[in-house]
Amino acid sequence: MIGAVKIQVRPEEIIEAVKGMERREREAFLENLIAATSPEYLSSIREARADYKAKRAKTHEEVFGK
Repeated sequence: MIGAVKIQVRPEEIIEAVKGMERREREAFLENLIAATSPEYLSSIREARADYKAKRAKTHEEVFGK
């Protein structure tokens, strides 16, 4: 990548930064991290969205009741 700056960050620093995030921000960050590192995860999301669109998914209430 042209113009990129490489820095080293210790895992402990990342953990502390993530702990300092608001809950929603943290959940979005972790989901994006998993998506960026796991093709299987992205594939499962695509499959789930297709199932939902094709009405092959059931609601929580349909499965477990109220």
